[in-house]
Amino acid sequence: MSIKRHGVSIGIERVDDNVFLSFKARGKLTHDDFGTISPMIDGALSGIKKRKVKVLFDVTELEGWEVRAAWDDFNLSLKHGLQVDKIAVFGHKVWQDNIAKVGNWFMAGDLKFFEHEADAVNWLKE
Repeated sequence: MSIKRHGVSIGIERVDDNVFLSFKARGKLTHDDFGTISPMIDGALSGIKKRKVKVLFDVTELEGWEVRAAWDDFNLSLKHGLQVDKIAVFGHKVWQDNIAKVGNWFMAGDLKFFEHEADAVNWLKE
């Protein structure tokens, strides 16, 4: 019997006036996954009025989204897009890079794709 894992692990850290969010997506994301993480993100970003959030998003184990989950992701991006300064996405697949490029159209901050985590972290620190 095999176990099919999916979901998002989230880390939230505040340093002075900046907020750092880290995400690791695994498997095929569902609407229920976003129902779980959205309130955590909303709480972490409450009260932030300008772009002070830096995001590290690990998609190395992401297989994709259900259609409804893709819509949830889009809405979450719209809701918090003005609070985000930079999003560093790292993964190993061409389609992940393409998704990051499309996502950049809907974000006020910068979004960039990396193949290595160290490069992504260094870019966030700049």
